[in-house]
Amino acid sequence: MSMLDPTAATMCADARAFVLLKSRRRLDLLNPDPQAWTDDDLAAGLSRTMRWGGASQWGHPLSVAQHSLTVLAIREAEGPLTAQEGLRELLHDATEFMLGWDCIAPLKAQLGAPFRQLEARLQAAIDARYQLPSWTAEAYAKHKRADRLAAASEAFHVVGWSRTDMVEALGIEIRPLLDDPLPSNGFEPWEPRPPRAAQHLFMERFHALAHASRSSMSPSRTPRFGRVASHPATPFQGGDHVASA
Repeated sequence: MSMLDPTAATMCADARAFVLLKSRRRLDLLNPDPQAWTDDDLAAGLSRTMRWGGASQWGHPLSVAQHSLTVLAIREAEGPLTAQEGLRELLHDATEFMLGWDCIAPLKAQLGAPFRQLEARLQAAIDARYQLPSWTAEAYAKHKRADRLAAASEAFHVVGWSRTDMVEALGIEIRPLLDDPLPSNGFEPWEPRPPRAAQHLFMERFHALAHASRSSMSPSRTPRFGRVASHPATPFQGGDHVASA
């Protein structure tokens, strides 16, 4: 009987699913304590969790940490965010550091209600730990647009999907960004950072936003990346692919 089988027996009181974190702390995925991990555990986990099943035209797969930074940069380019709003964007996939897995949306539907409930418990622990504000309908819509734009850009620039195949196979009709919104720091545009570099950049932004949130800084003073190119990557031909780096 599968743990994710909706017909499974009710979880017994002593059920547990421990993972051992980098800090040597233990996190129970079934009953997550918001104080069970360190911020370094979070950043390390996200920098080692792969997007796109690890598929990449580059020397490294793309990490969830780098994806989260990209989404934040896109949202910041649209207008000022409060520190808490920025932190909410940066941590929008934070539960994946606990699971060590970025589950694609079509597969989540197949896993069903038990997996959604597990994700909800993990997200509640993240929200409590970092005191993240609840999404409004407007804020969530803006977030999802940025998330989907980041995904379209990753599919093209990182994984190597052609524009035609992005539409036909993935159902992605959004045109990718031309310019990488993240600072280069010695890397090529859209090049996935190795885990240590991704972790460093993530922690840099995390600490700045967390400090600003505690200090109740105004949106205009919240540290941010530079502006993101507002135009998509053009022109594209149907068979265009990203060259291997």
